[in-house]
Amino acid sequence: MLSVVLGGLRTRWVTLAGSFVALALGVGLIATTVLGLAAALDPPVRKPVRFAASPVVVRGTDTLTVGRKTKKLFHPQAVDKELLRELRTLGPVVGPVVGGGDGSGVDAVGVDAPVDRVRAVVGHRAQVLTGDARRRADPDAGQDEEALVTVVSVLGTAGGVTVFVSVFVVASTFAFSVALRRREFGLLRTAGATPGQVRRLLLMEAGVVGVVASACGCVLGEWGAPVLARRLVGAGMAPEWFTVGQQVWPLHVAFWTGLLVAVTGAWAASRRAGRIGPVEALREASVDVGVMSRSRTVIGLALLAGGIGMLVWTLLSDPSELLHRKTYMTRPMVLITGAALLTPLVVGRVARAVRLPGAVGMLVRENTAASVRRTAAIAAPVLMTVALAGTVMGTTAIKTEAKAAEARGRTHAQLVVTGDDLKVPTRPVPGATLTPSASTGVFALEDGVALVKSEARAVPVGTFPGLDDRSIVVNEEWAQHTPGETVQVWLGDGRRASLRIVGVQPIGTGDNGAYVTPANAGSAPVDRIEVALRPGADRAVVTAALVAATGGEVRTADQWLAATHPRTNAQTRLGLWVVLGIALLYTAIGLAGTLVMAMSVRKEELRALGLVGATRSQVLRVVAGESLLAVGIGAALGAAVTVVNLGGVTAGLARVSAPVPVVVPWGEMVGATGVCAAIAVLVASLTASRRS
Repeated sequence: MLSVVLGGLRTRWVTLAGSFVALALGVGLIATTVLGLAAALDPPVRKPVRFAASPVVVRGTDTLTVGRKTKKLFHPQAVDKELLRELRTLGPVVGPVVGGGDGSGVDAVGVDAPVDRVRAVVGHRAQVLTGDARRRADPDAGQDEEALVTVVSVLGTAGGVTVFVSVFVVASTFAFSVALRRREFGLLRTAGATPGQVRRLLLMEAGVVGVVASACGCVLGEWGAPVLARRLVGAGMAPEWFTVGQQVWPLHVAFWTGLLVAVTGAWAASRRAGRIGPVEALREASVDVGVMSRSRTVIGLALLAGGIGMLVWTLLSDPSELLHRKTYMTRPMVLITGAALLTPLVVGRVARAVRLPGAVGMLVRENTAASVRRTAAIAAPVLMTVALAGTVMGTTAIKTEAKAAEARGRTHAQLVVTGDDLKVPTRPVPGATLTPSASTGVFALEDGVALVKSEARAVPVGTFPGLDDRSIVVNEEWAQHTPGETVQVWLGDGRRASLRIVGVQPIGTGDNGAYVTPANAGSAPVDRIEVALRPGADRAVVTAALVAATGGEVRTADQWLAATHPRTNAQTRLGLWVVLGIALLYTAIGLAGTLVMAMSVRKEELRALGLVGATRSQVLRVVAGESLLAVGIGAALGAAVTVVNLGGVTAGLARVSAPVPVVVPWGEMVGATGVCAAIAVLVASLTASRRS
């Protein structure tokens, strides 16, 4: 059978070219992203800089450990004065003082003494770092860790989308290939081939294509990973030292994933091919009937019902989950797959409902409606791209608008003072009431197992009714959120406290954190002062007084909101465009492969149009019109999936008290549709021109 497979591949390479390119590119992208992930998860060891000359570094505790759970503190603890005095008895101590000459603000010091003696003195009061671990005391170590987390998030999302769209395109291409080869399978069955042999034939073809394409993809990945690393560094997403190593296991992951994708994509098509009977295949070879099998209909309806059911369930049980990136990136995939499976049920009806003028328009409409398999194969990748573009970009825009509305609602001052080293005036500023605040956080143990980290702001006593040094304001997301209850928390610097709940905020978009007083904020510096002007106060005079007293930048509330308006950051935007770029690239491959395969069997049809009087221009217009109509159907279905998803997100925001109107990214969706239409028309016209 292997010789039959290889011979068939040589003669039918056109029908498998799209699958090969899609798979090779997919494996290349997977190899590139996994190599990048491997480098981010296991970064190269960097030598310490700040304390390079000290054999031992003593650093204030920067983590909180409760049971088996560990979280980073909002405000790392300092090396206290008493410990510094003891360390100096062991040997020379070097290190900058951050907050005063008495040594109370030293964050880390280098000690020239035996490490065992240092550990004996320090005990549990601070961290003792040696060797390359001293790097953790460098000022940029935390920034590097955050950057690597961003890299992992972006590459993980891109890898997941790559696997999804590659399976989608490869499965669609194989399914259409089987539809075009019904006569061939019928002849094989007539010659005595069993259904099992037909299935094995297709799976072996997929295996051969998968092996070769995966090998080519691994070569692409090895070339692309260093390029990706440089791009991430150039975009500011990764540290300047970030590079891709020489790991081999990511290439194994990519190769075997590609082979699995090829076999998985061909499996459903092989089952359908195995069910083709000799007489049935010969009778239906030129007519699209019986396109939808019962199993395909059931699976498609189940996926649609499951996707909508998941959306409704999450909306009712935990609406804030709808705003998480993992949710709004994966949920559309279920709906997209379900809609794609059911596309043949609607393309014929939609095509016949379209009224196009003239003889060319009539041929476009009837050909599109009659060739259900071809129309559905063109519409499916367009559906996927438009739905992903609309859902991902729309959800991000809706979240941004909701965050901006929350920020506007929380700001009641006329002026806002900000700066890195703000000084809180010790004397009243005439004509103004000042409310200084600082960024901090708290930790709470939920259900005895989950150590939850929550952002918080430290505000003056009395800012909220009843708020004092023994109380806290929480939001509805907290496990305990009943006013009057006492909640056990760990403050931003790791101190444990029992605080009484005196207020509960709505969950909102996740920016409504807790509120405590400065006494429970540790060393958090004031980073914002909101200023309410008293009646009759001169704004210019108050502004000048604030600049002199605080040393910060004074802006009106509107100016401050405009400057700090919640928006999608550059890293997130880049990640979203990477996702959409992958989807659009695969759509281009899928469209080109489908149209080339379709035209390979339409030579006689196109010649027949010429024999009945159609000019070359009219033939090309028919072919281009068919492609445009199929793309339009796919775009309409993608827009429907988008509306369902964005409607769920908007309803979820309303449930968490952050109502905003539905924001549909028509620009991105129209742009994606335009690119798909241009590719479809170009490929169809060029191929038809050669065939006719």
